[in-house]
Amino acid sequence: VQLQASGGGLVQAGGSLRLSCVVSERTFRSYVMGWFRQAPMKEREFVAAVNWGGNRFRYADSVKGRFTISRDNARDNAKNTVYLQMNSLKPEDTAVYYCASSTRLQIVEQSHEYDSWGQGTQVTVSS
Repeated sequence: VQLQASGGGLVQAGGSLRLSCVVSERTFRSYVMGWFRQAPMKEREFVAAVNWGGNRFRYADSVKGRFTISRDNARDNAKNTVYLQMNSLKPEDTAVYYCASSTRLQIVEQSHEYDSWGQGTQVTVSS
């Protein structure tokens, strides 16, 4: 499974960004998809995840009400996409954001439960 994340950038506090992660895998629809982030000198942390059907979600407390995860389970396209819409961004959201896929049946938050990872995209929020 190959994951390609994009959409990061520099934004002012209060602004928005939408991250995308393209998954080159025909069985994408069977994967739990998650977003994690890692700030300098900090451990990687869970941000959000969505189940394979796209109807169950989980968010870190720090992003609830501001971030929205969604997925496009394209039926006829080998490239499927998961999104992270980030609104009301804060300087503490600054980090490298990673998308990841998991073959677990339920949403999981621990990074070791995810099998494949994208390369990361930098998000910088200025105050």
